[in-house]
Amino acid sequence: MDFTRLTLTDVSRNFGRRRALTRVSFSCDAGEVVGLLGPNGAGKSTLLGILSTLVAPSSGEVRYGEHTARTAGPALRGRIGLLAHDLHLYPELTAGENLDFFARLYGVAGPARVVAEALERAGLAERRNDAVSGFSRGMRQRLALERALLHGPRLVLLDEPFTGLDDQATFALVERLRGLRGQGCILILATHDLETIETLVDRVAVLREGRLVELAAAGGSLRERFRAVTR
Repeated sequence: MDFTRLTLTDVSRNFGRRRALTRVSFSCDAGEVVGLLGPNGAGKSTLLGILSTLVAPSSGEVRYGEHTARTAGPALRGRIGLLAHDLHLYPELTAGENLDFFARLYGVAGPARVVAEALERAGLAERRNDAVSGFSRGMRQRLALERALLHGPRLVLLDEPFTGLDDQATFALVERLRGLRGQGCILILATHDLETIETLVDRVAVLREGRLVELAAAGGSLRERFRAVTR
């Protein structure tokens, strides 16, 4: 299956008596980069969990083109790439073994070639046979990003993707995301690195206490406008 539009309609999520999200509605199209902003605890990770189909909304609906997670079934997850706080890497395996495992899990054609190319993009080709347990946070972050993109997803969900990256790796990631946008991906980035994404994102969605709030289109830097609606 495939889709070129993501639509959320009145999405809410409760955890017991605590409401993490309240009637969140927005849409985005293929070739768009959306910055998902908000203070800690605003509901960003919960929303990414819902979009990845790992968390079910308590009410409301998410549509991937004409499909919902229920109607699309497992095929939908083959079109989604997720980089979460948990990097989903096996520390006892090598970098190459990690990527090979996930490539085969997704049924990627020509996994050896795909893995080799991913390791080159991550700058880890020379560490292919080293166990991930010995990697720095930045190295694991770069590897996990490639793990999330191995299968060529349409929807790419990134939760704090710049964590642990130095300036060079950050620049490389920004260029990588621009390339994915050019390929028609829908990218949603939850991040606090506002200066890094200011020239990358097409628009932003700001959560405050689980609700979407409107951000001024002009009137200062992204950080200044963000502070104005969250202070």
